[in-house]
Amino acid sequence: MRKSFLILLFLSSLNALGQQEMSTLLKKYNKQTVPYITVSELKDNLDDYLILDTRRKEEYEVSHLPGAIWVSEKLNETNYAFAKAKKDKPIVVYCTVGVRSEDFGEALQKRGFTQVHNLHGSILSWKNAGLTVENHKGQQTDSVHVYSKEWGHYLKNGIQVTKTAKRE
Repeated sequence: MRKSFLILLFLSSLNALGQQEMSTLLKKYNKQTVPYITVSELKDNLDDYLILDTRRKEEYEVSHLPGAIWVSEKLNETNYAFAKAKKDKPIVVYCTVGVRSEDFGEALQKRGFTQVHNLHGSILSWKNAGLTVENHKGQQTDSVHVYSKEWGHYLKNGIQVTKTAKRE
């Protein structure tokens, strides 16, 4: 019992350290113009949000949040499901750590969307919290596309993928 408790305590401290590290990273690269939503807040209210993956298609195919819609890194309203969404529809954008998704969220705000949130720490924080991600087949996977080796060290729970093989 005590050993289990110590393991749990150790894992919790790693997650807390990872969140602090992620916050420092986001302060360095983001202007925080799109309000953050935490992994916990999103998980508890998942059905309330339209979730948009703002990464490259090959990143999305390796791993994405369940129910997320791929929209790419650049906003082009004619291609996306949100184009017909009400301007006050709650939307969560995410990428690998939250930098590209902030840019996408800003573009949505400029088009009049009022309930746009950036997932703090994005897919890496989601996976680090022990939550599931899916691959292009809709199957759960431990693989997470981390964009680059630089961002990869922020993944504490999962298998890092930086390059993708051609799909059959």
